[in-house]
Amino acid sequence: MDSAFFSLMLLSMVLLYHVACISAKSSVKRDSIDSSLQVIHDVATRSLGSLCITEKFRSLSVPLETARFEPARQKADLAATLLQDLGVARHNGLQDAISRNLLVSDTNILSARVLAINASTGQLVNCAWWQRQGLEMGGPRKLTEGIPEVGQRPDPDYPWYEDADSSPGLRSPKFMDSPLKVSYRGWWTYPYYSCISRKWLTSYSVPIPSPGRHGMKGYLSLDVDVSNLEVNQCEDDHLGSYSEILVLHGTHKCHNLTSKCVYRSQLGLTGWSRGSYQCKCRPGFYSPHHAGIFNGTIVEIAWQEQETNNSNAWSTIFRCKQCAPGCHHCFGPEPCLATYNWPFRTAILSFSVFCVFSTLALIVYMYRHKKLKVFKVASPIFLAITLVGCGIMYLEMAAIFPVLDKYSCIATKWTRHLGFCITYTALLMKTWRVSLTYRVKSAHKVKLTDKQLLQWMVPILLVMLIYLGTWTLSDTPIAEDIKDSTGLRFKQCSYNWWDHSLAIGEVLFLAWGVRVCYNVRNAESLYNEARLISYAIYNIALVNTAMVAIHLLIFPQAGPDIKYLLGFVRTQLSTTVTIGLVFGPKVLRVLRGQGDQWDNRARSRGVTASFSLNGIGLVPEEAPDLYQENEELKEEIQKLAAQIEFMKIVYMEVNNRHLKPKSGSYFTNLNTPGAVQSPLAKSGCLLTKSPEDL
Repeated sequence: MDSAFFSLMLLSMVLLYHVACISAKSSVKRDSIDSSLQVIHDVATRSLGSLCITEKFRSLSVPLETARFEPARQKADLAATLLQDLGVARHNGLQDAISRNLLVSDTNILSARVLAINASTGQLVNCAWWQRQGLEMGGPRKLTEGIPEVGQRPDPDYPWYEDADSSPGLRSPKFMDSPLKVSYRGWWTYPYYSCISRKWLTSYSVPIPSPGRHGMKGYLSLDVDVSNLEVNQCEDDHLGSYSEILVLHGTHKCHNLTSKCVYRSQLGLTGWSRGSYQCKCRPGFYSPHHAGIFNGTIVEIAWQEQETNNSNAWSTIFRCKQCAPGCHHCFGPEPCLATYNWPFRTAILSFSVFCVFSTLALIVYMYRHKKLKVFKVASPIFLAITLVGCGIMYLEMAAIFPVLDKYSCIATKWTRHLGFCITYTALLMKTWRVSLTYRVKSAHKVKLTDKQLLQWMVPILLVMLIYLGTWTLSDTPIAEDIKDSTGLRFKQCSYNWWDHSLAIGEVLFLAWGVRVCYNVRNAESLYNEARLISYAIYNIALVNTAMVAIHLLIFPQAGPDIKYLLGFVRTQLSTTVTIGLVFGPKVLRVLRGQGDQWDNRARSRGVTASFSLNGIGLVPEEAPDLYQENEELKEEIQKLAAQIEFMKIVYMEVNNRHLKPKSGSYFTNLNTPGAVQSPLAKSGCLLTKSPEDL
């Protein structure tokens, strides 16, 4: 137990030590970068101070990626090896030749030098210093002024010079670390500004050890112009990394949470510059100052003022503010989202839910009174299907109640189209059966049972289910942003060719239903069933057409509450009116105690129970109703008896022309209202009352 505790404590101490070391290194690195950026700024603005007055060089403390200068380094290593083998101080002409023709001939190398130093005294014995000139000036030239003098020690302030007392195997702090798993003969210096050349340089220095213990040692160094590199303080986008100082990436002073750094390229300009970027407000943020775009140089100064003088300009002026909720882009605190009147929407939803439960209660009520003739002759199974479809259509108001998203849009499409298909198909099947029965001209009676109609109805519903399922899986409906008349955004389900194709199909289906209703406009049925269903279908077609026109022409940019209200109005005018037309008269007859009585007015117009049952339909699985069959037989016998009596009188009057019609008989005076003219009348045989009406 003690050993485990001791191990845990030791591990904790090690972790804390590593964290402290990492934190210290990060702090040192941050300070080094800030000081280097300050030097870059001073050079760019000519605020040099002691630089170029008492100092000729000013080094940075940030490393460079030197892989792009690999050919120059290889030449320097080759030249150092050659001089070591031949002797650095024995061939003065060789030093000049190597510096001029091998090193300075490289376009990346600005100047090269070879120094021969006495290993014992550290004094300069010989110096070959060549510098490349511009193309217009000809080839390189050998420097004779401003260079170390023979007999003196080289100035240790040179950025490229290694101290004479240091070991060749040890790296001076002037030089950068070599890349991992790479062996160099020399070292690269940190980048520095040279007042003599007015350029940013980095040098590669290679010590040349003497072959003897007290002999001569050499020193080879070359300068590479890095002024063409770019100081990009923004995050690395991997686009211009090859020409940028990678260690300076991410050193901008923009507020990362509210703004984004956008680099302004300095290509074509001489020198480096701090703050070569802009801070632009991120999407969803804005600033009342400078249109949300801040100059990087000014941001750097404001940040520095905050660090040194506790100024709050950087945290107030140059920090973008968050837009109102839901705003992707904004220029002020104004709202971007449309507001929802939730009490109003809740009231509408509550009424719609009440309608759903009312349809369920109506199904139960109809099931309890299904033996009554008013429901029995109207096919209770199709009435129940109609109510189920109406309940589904009511549920659309629950689907579009919240702020729309992908799932609510899926529910909206399913409830709207599936409910419409179920309701409309059930009503249309009943009307189509009336149409087929009404158009029969033969003595043969057409019998279309509920089972047969269901067999026609199932494929229609199956097509709708397959279509909606394919739509949901392959191209799921989503909620997209639209704007109302005031420019405020809100969510609305997307409309594409799936919606348009289904709308065209529903229009054609409605057109067929209207045609079927028109064909049965003169048909008579018990309880006026066919005509009420026709009115319901007409109403559905009219309401849907009118609401589409209202959405497109009158309220094309309505807000979310207006659209919700229009959806509620459409649902009530199409669904509630349908329920009222189809079920209202039936419920009223039941409440009045007439639900089990025949519709005498329809039967007085010649509508028999047989015709009504074929047109509207009984449940096919029920046993035959003997009372109903007796009623039909009585009707037929009465018709035949009336026709026989009529023909007897007609033949008797034809054969006995001297007889005259008696008052109150079938043939009376023409002036008598409702009279039937005798076939012997001079005006011709005109009957105003048919035998079927007797």
